[in-house]
Amino acid sequence: MTMPDDDLKRIAEQEKVLSFDTFDLTTAWQLGRLLQELGTERGLGIAIDITLHSMPVFYAALPGVTPDNVQWVRRKRNLVLRYFKSSYAIGLDLKEKGKTVADNGLSDADYAPHGGSFPINVKGTGCIGAVTVSGLPQRDDHNLAVEALALMLAKDIDALRLA
Repeated sequence: MTMPDDDLKRIAEQEKVLSFDTFDLTTAWQLGRLLQELGTERGLGIAIDITLHSMPVFYAALPGVTPDNVQWVRRKRNLVLRYFKSSYAIGLDLKEKGKTVADNGLSDADYAPHGGSFPINVKGTGCIGAVTVSGLPQRDDHNLAVEALALMLAKDIDALRLA
């Protein structure tokens, strides 16, 4: 069984390695389409969202998605755009400390510390947006977002994926 500390260390590495030289609307579309293709090939009922600077630039809902997934996407993305870290890392960190988002003055209705949203980082700039997946167990949502980023950046997914 994996320990939260192991996952937190791996996610910190993911956040460091999965950084773009540049990222624009075309790159956002390519990332969204890649996730849509992966989800379709695997028969996954997922919602996919790419948001840059609080502007939605890609959204897709594959068969099996429910209106709840739209809210999960929004809430997980809000957390990433607030803290510039993976929603899964934030959730693991809060759990480890016995805390909730409410302890940080945030509403559960607007912020979800669950896996599936990952910061879009640009070297020399930092977080410019988020890629979010919803519809699978949170660890799987996280891993799918990371896999797509690794493929886009030609990084070794096996070295980056959570165990």
